[in-house]
Amino acid sequence: MTVGCVAGDEESYEVFKDLFDPVIQDRHGGYKPTDKHRTDLNHENLKGGDDLDPKYVLSSRVRTGRSIRGYSLPPHCSRGERRAIEKLSVNALNSLEGEFRGRYYPLRAMTEQEQQQLIDDHFLFDKPVSPLLLASGMARDWPDARGIWCGGGGSSPRHLHGEGRQHEGGVPALLRRPQEGGVGGGGAGYGVGIWGRG
Repeated sequence: MTVGCVAGDEESYEVFKDLFDPVIQDRHGGYKPTDKHRTDLNHENLKGGDDLDPKYVLSSRVRTGRSIRGYSLPPHCSRGERRAIEKLSVNALNSLEGEFRGRYYPLRAMTEQEQQQLIDDHFLFDKPVSPLLLASGMARDWPDARGIWCGGGGSSPRHLHGEGRQHEGGVPALLRRPQEGGVGGGGAGYGVGIWGRG
């Protein structure tokens, strides 16, 4: 389901709460403004997903998206803010070591072969074509300050999109790797897309 409203910044949720609160509550199954999101990233508390039959499940993926406080959200993000987010993100990602060490591919500088390889590997995103994303400005200045950072072996009102992928061990092993410093699991890869789209 597509809802026809987007927030330009964090403050929008308070300023326009009469609009956003009922839409969010309806779209997210009764999530009220007073509710607090509970996060449990402890892989030991995960139930299921560790007994997947490799005849049917070839790989597992976990995706997440985050915004960076102090910056406008993608619909209202200026070119300068997007470039600042790109710089901040790339500097942080370049500090990773070991199997999480990787390479940043700025979209504007990628060759067609690099783009195709990353699309084939299911890491690269395409330019937004959704009418909601286009009308809300999330594709503004495309492809400027967008790219993907790939580590290991290998869209929404948020600045960063992270994805982990593993060919062995199922979901618990995939979640355990970053928590334990990247130990274990073969055929794995991590990617972070820096964009500003849904």
